[in-house]
Formats: sequence, C-alpha cells, structure tokens
Amino acid sequence: CETWMKENHKIQEQDHGVGEEVSEGLQVIDHHVIQAVIKAVKGENHTAEGEYHQHKMTSCKVTGQTKPVADLKEAVEHLRDTKAKVVVETTVTNLNRSMGAILSNELAKVLGEDATPFGTNCLAESTVTVKCAGSAGQSFGAFLASGVELELSGDANDYCGKGLCGGTVVVYPPKESTFAPEENIIVGNVCLYGATGGKLFARGVAAERFAVRNSGARAVVEGTGDHGCEYMTGGTVVVLGQVGINFAAGMSGGRAYIWDPTGEMIKRCSQESDPAKEYTALSPEFEAEVKTLVEEHKLRTGSEVAAKVLADWETSKTQFVQVFPLDFKRALAEAAAQPAAKDPVAGLSAEEKELINENPAPEAKVEMADLEDSVKRPTVVQNPKKKRGFIEYERGVQPYRKPEERKKDFVEIYTQRDETKLKTQGARCMDCGVPFCHQKETGCPLGNKIPEWNQLVYEGQWKAALERLQMTNNFPEFTGRVCPAPCEGACVLGIIEQPVTIKNIECAIIDKAFDEGWIVPNPPAVRTGKKVAVIGSGPAGLAAADQLNKAGHLVTVYERADRVGGLMMYGVPNMKADKQGIVQRRADLLAAEGITFKTGAAGNIGGAEHPLGAGLMPGEEQPPSCADIVTEFDAVLCATGATSARDMKIPGREFKGVHFAMEFLHKNTKSLLDSGSVGEDWMSKNNGQKIDAKGKKVIVIGGGDTGNDCIGTSVRHGATSVVNFELLPKPQEGREASNPWPQWPRIFRVDYGHAEAENTYGQDPREFLINSKRFIGDADGNVTGIETVRVEWKKDESGRFTFAEVPGSEQVFECDLVFLSMGFLGPEKTLIDQLQLEADQRGNIKADFGKHNTSVSKVFAAGDCRRGQSLVVWAIREGREAAREIDTFLMTKAPRAPSMSG
Repeated sequence: CETWMKENHKIQEQDHGVGEEVSEGLQVIDHHVIQAVIKAVKGENHTAEGEYHQHKMTSCKVTGQTKPVADLKEAVEHLRDTKAKVVVETTVTNLNRSMGAILSNELAKVLGEDATPFGTNCLAESTVTVKCAGSAGQSFGAFLASGVELELSGDANDYCGKGLCGGTVVVYPPKESTFAPEENIIVGNVCLYGATGGKLFARGVAAERFAVRNSGARAVVEGTGDHGCEYMTGGTVVVLGQVGINFAAGMSGGRAYIWDPTGEMIKRCSQESDPAKEYTALSPEFEAEVKTLVEEHKLRTGSEVAAKVLADWETSKTQFVQVFPLDFKRALAEAAAQPAAKDPVAGLSAEEKELINENPAPEAKVEMADLEDSVKRPTVVQNPKKKRGFIEYERGVQPYRKPEERKKDFVEIYTQRDETKLKTQGARCMDCGVPFCHQKETGCPLGNKIPEWNQLVYEGQWKAALERLQMTNNFPEFTGRVCPAPCEGACVLGIIEQPVTIKNIECAIIDKAFDEGWIVPNPPAVRTGKKVAVIGSGPAGLAAADQLNKAGHLVTVYERADRVGGLMMYGVPNMKADKQGIVQRRADLLAAEGITFKTGAAGNIGGAEHPLGAGLMPGEEQPPSCADIVTEFDAVLCATGATSARDMKIPGREFKGVHFAMEFLHKNTKSLLDSGSVGEDWMSKNNGQKIDAKGKKVIVIGGGDTGNDCIGTSVRHGATSVVNFELLPKPQEGREASNPWPQWPRIFRVDYGHAEAENTYGQDPREFLINSKRFIGDADGNVTGIETVRVEWKKDESGRFTFAEVPGSEQVFECDLVFLSMGFLGPEKTLIDQLQLEADQRGNIKADFGKHNTSVSKVFAAGDCRRGQSLVVWAIREGREAAREIDTFLMTKAPRAPSMSG
C-alpha cells in the first residue's frame, strides 16, 4: 500500500512543521509567515523570497508590546495575552497553494480548540494579518484559524477559504484595475467549501460552487456562479449581484440574502418552488445583520456596489431576497419561544441547537431528513431537466436480468439499454466546479471526460459523446462491463447521496456506437516502418498496440492462448463480457486496422508450459525466442499480466478437486466457445472439457471479482451448494470514518454471483472471518472437506492489524471442489529470466511509472506485470502511456502516438 501510494500520488514523507528542515528558498510561504510573526513579536523585521514558489516577503511589524520569544508558541501566547497585532506584507503567485493552512495547523498545536470558531479564549480578530498582492494559488486561506486574516489585492484560484475555521479572508482587485469587479470572477470555484466559521469578503464574483456545505462562515460577494450555497447548513451569505442556477439547492441551515434590484431573482424563485425553503423579502429582524455585513464589506474592500447599496439603504433593503430554510427557521422560532432562562436554547434538541450554531459538538448527532427525500423521486422521466436533475431524480442503474433467468445460461447478465433512463441519469450529473470523477488519482485512472459525455447523452448527442469517450479510452466496452467504477466512488454527488450512473452511461455510448455502425476500421494513412512486438493481449497490451498502430508503427501481438484478449477473454466469464460479441469483435477490428496477432503456440514467447494445464496453447508454429524477438523488433513491450496465483499451502493441498480459480474460469469459457453455445442449451451442447461443478459441493476461498465469478459459474453448472470463505470482516453498509470520499468506498456489496447463489440456495454464500486450516480427503485422494476456524482482527503493539483464532470455533465444511481465489503475486518469471529483466521487491518487472522502460534497452513493460494485480482501467492507462514512451523512443521527431488526452 505504501509503495502504491508513493507511486501513484507522489507522496513525500515530510513533516511541514515550521520549515526548519527545508532550505529557506524552498520553504512554502507559510513557513516564512511563521518566521515573520516570531520576528515581529521580537520587534525585528523579516524578509524572504521563495526560490521555487516565487513569493517575496517585504516586511513585518507588530502593533503593541514586543517580547524576546523563542518560538511560535511563545509568540502566539504573547499576542493573545497582550492583544498585540502583527502585520506581514508579501507578494503571492499561483504556486503559493494552501496559503494559511500550515500556519493554522501550527496555531492549533498551540491553542487547541481556541484556534477554531468554537474556542473560549481565541486570538482577537486579525491578530495576524498577512497583506498579499498577486494571484494566489489554490486553497488560499484553506482551514484558516481564528485570529488570522489574509488580505489579498489581486485574485484567488479555486478552493479559496475551503474549510475556513474562524479566520478572515478579504479579496479585492488592485487599485490600478480598470475593470468592473462586480462583472468579473475574483475567487475561483468551490470557495468556502465546508467552512465552519470566520468571514470572507470578495469584491467581485465568486465562481461555481460557492459556499457549498458552509456550516458557519459569514460572507459577502458580488455575484456567484452556478450551484452557490448548495447543501449549506449554517452561516450567512450576502450576494450583491446575480446568482447562477441551483442556488441554495439542498440548503438546510443558515441564511442567504441576494440583492435583487431588478426583481429577476424573486421571479425565478417563484418558478422553482422548493418545499424546504422560503424566498421572501428581508425580515426586519435580520436587517441589522445584513447591513453590518455590507458595511464591513465596503470598509474592507472599497466596494462600489456596497457603497451604492448603503447610499440608499431604505430602498436597497426592500430589494433583498431572503433565502431561509424552513427547518432552520422553525428551530430559531422554538428557541425564541423558550421561557426566559440563563440558557434560552436549553430545551432544544441537539439537532435544533446545531441548526442555530449552538452546541457545535453534540454528543449524539441525529440525522435530519431532507424534505425532498420524503417524496419518492423518479429514476426516469420523458423530458428530464438538467437544472435540478440531481435533486429531482434518483439514481437508477441498468438492471441485470432476473437471477432465476440468467443463471440458466452464460448470456450477458445485462438488460437492454433504456435511452430515456440514461438521459435522465445524465441530467443528474451536477456540472461540478471541480469534478473528482475524472481525477486520475482518485477517480478514473484514464482521465475520462465524464461530465462532458454525461452532458452530451443528456442532450441526445450520442455520436459526440462517443468522440469524447474515445479520446481517453480505447475499450469502453470492456471498462463499461467489468470495471468497478472508481469514478462513481469519487463522484461529487456521492458526498450526499447516490452517485451518477457513470458506468452505465459509458457502456451505453459504446454499445450504441457499434449498433449504429459508427465504429469501423480506420487504418493509419502512413506507416513508419518501425516494428513493435507486444507480448500479451490483455487490456494493457491491446491498448498499447492500438495506440502504436494509430501512430503508424507495425505492431505484432503475441498471445499464448488460442484467442486474443488475455483475462478479458478467459479470466472474465462470458456472462459479464460476451467473448464473441464484445472481446473478439474488438480483436477483429484491431486486426482490420493492421495489427498482426500470433496466438497459441506461435504466441508463447519463452516457450514455457501454460500454468493452467496442457492443451491451452494449440498449434505447431514455433514462436521467436526471447533473444530473437529483441533482435527482430525495434521495440518490445511486456504486457503479460500478473498471472502467478497466490496458493494456499496447507495440509491436503495435493488432493484432487482443489484448483486455482483461473483454471476453472479459463477452461469453462474455452469449453463454451469451442462448443458454440452460451444459451440455455449450453449444457447439452458442451464438449465437457471443463471442471464440472454439477452436483458438487463447492467452496470458493477468497472474494473479489474472481471469487464472485466462480460463484456465478458454479451456480450455472448446477452445484449442490456454494460457500465463499473470506478472511476479513464483513464490510459495513456505508463508509467508515477511515474511508472518506473520494476514496473508493469499502462497503458491503451484493454482486451478480452472490444474488444468484442466494436465489438458488436461499442465503448469501459468504462466510466472513474464517480461516482454512487443512483440506480433508478420501482414500482415493479426492478432497471431501475443509477444516476451518473463526478469527478476529486486532491491532498488535505496533498498531498493525493481525488476526487471531477464536478458541472453540473449529468447523468442518464438506466439499467436492475448492477454488482458490486469493489474488495474484505477480508475473510469471519466464520473460524476466530469459530477457534478464530487473525485478522489483514484489517480483514485478521493474520499470518507472509513466516511463515504462525496463533495465534492458528497447524493452518496455506495462500493466499488471509492472504494477502488480490491478484494474482494467489501470491496464489501459499503462498501455497508452507505454505506447507514448515507445513512440518517443522510436521516432523522437515523428508524430507521437495519441496520448491519454487525445
């Protein structure tokens, strides 16, 4: 996991602290601010320049008493005790990201809760003021602590004030600016996201997703983009200008006020009735609050709009639209109705107190139902509206065929696409300010342009959606069927409800394209004459071959199985991805575009025996040796996958009937294809060249997709029973605190095989927290059972989770067949040994991520043989990247292979 994180996220192990371990020129701007605060308290000046981040700190000074302090802790305590204040002046650039976050973290170490809006002995407002000039980078003022003010003459990028925690952020254009601030964006997308307290004043427009999930901050801006104040739960927002669509959608607390001198806003609100909120004129009881905020906005930013509003306040106050969530209003009214007492809200529930910003940390937080959720929302409508689609429509996935029907055959489990439903689901895509679904490290590794093709499907522009899809994904018919969809796990809508059905939409786009005849062979117009050998025809190898062929190179793909596709052909069962209609169709298309395929014995580079048994590599043609292939071709790509299965070396492993899962699945699919039937008559037409589970008691050891596929295949064979062992605990129904969005949600799921087993045998087949001790066999050497013991997981002294056996929990499970589905250890060693490739500590071919060149000249590696067992989307990404690097290696001055962005 640590290696994976470092490789894919480029994480460096460092404690930012106060920057003492970093050379001054490489310190971030917060390090210099911290030093300036210490120096100012001591009565000294401080200047600094960021060699990398390109900021220039010019001065610092203190107003009030000075003191010879030793560190930030002493400086902060002195400022709090004496009410002295420090002002620092600096320039900023867009390389200065998250300015204020490290400073706030250090303040929290000193002050604890008093660094937050909920403290009782906080620093006075603007105790530390940093006056900045320039264009600030992302997350300017993120998590800014109480007592700190960032004043910016310039503009700020996305996430300004994210998680604001009591501090103050002020942004205004430079005095020499000639444009009208109220007509221009001055802070980027997702400003004030998740703020809990503090203030923000921006003389200009805030872009999309302003104050989303704000729970306590007060802010004044001069306009917002779309989706402003969505899901806001507290705080106050004043908008002195226009707002975009979906303003205050899902807002359940706090108040928003929009200056609407033309009446357009209130007219629009009357057309978009929302049962959870009311839109009214400014209430007299809140007039002083709004006026005070507008006055402070004018004072801090020099706003001409604020000046105009205040110049004729009696008229202006009648032009405000007040947005007031009804539950919040009710909580305030009930608080006001309480009898006079020392604590006027003592009689309210914890939830009601939280709504009015009291009791910020109740012992037990009660979930408050959204009024819109009390009405069942449709998953499909004839004419869906995008404007409020994610509010109006529920997630609706493409259903599988009914278990009782599909378990009779090996036909694909999916139902026919419903284009009206897909259009409705496309309308749920939120038009996010910053989509996480196509972030390559948290969402789709391919960087698929998901929001774009969701929008195009909603608009009915299917061919344009196909063009967007093919920019980044060579085989969407593969990913749309077998990818677990990390994009949906990272969907922004998934923060508060079910994500968009991205995977269904992706699959529908490519399937419709084939149905309509839009996908046709497109050979390259010019050939380079350069020859490339690709060893392995799984998604990584095929993606690389496709890209290199498009660039005009002569590509030969070697595959030791009798059919092209790697695990997509023989690892994934036919009911998940049809071999003729999906996998072979793509292979035929690639062949028509000029790629040469060598299969069976002719494709068995290295000449090793197939690990799953004899008869799986037909043919008499001899392949080139490893040495010959390096000599014959200008470049070689190893994309053989991670096919060395993890074994279970316990007593009795030698008994007949204990098989690797891949042996079971591979032979079953080959038998189906050789026999020519996957329909309900498949059993009568089958050639019998498979591991037959009919009438057998089956145990599958290990979960994941492969374990599920073994379950589904065994059910179709007619197994007497199917039990699935998993060593880990049963996952929870929802995310745990240690598994936050946008990480892939580790939750309990019921896949197609589990549902089919329950339909057949009356219960879910999975047994959690169970460990296999030994296989039991009969006198003929056949497996007849497994001796097991239950386990529990605990942390050891070092904090690592380990499992221990539960005394007295021993149990024997009868079985006739056992399938080992415990993952893969890495690639087979044939190519590594014969090509003398360097391997990493895990036994994978050593090649840097993104470069893919191995220790041997002109030999590259991509996919699971390089990174270890992974997802189909990662395989395609690595294949595309390896193709780019091979193309660069072959023809530095020639046109490059199409990259992931096109």
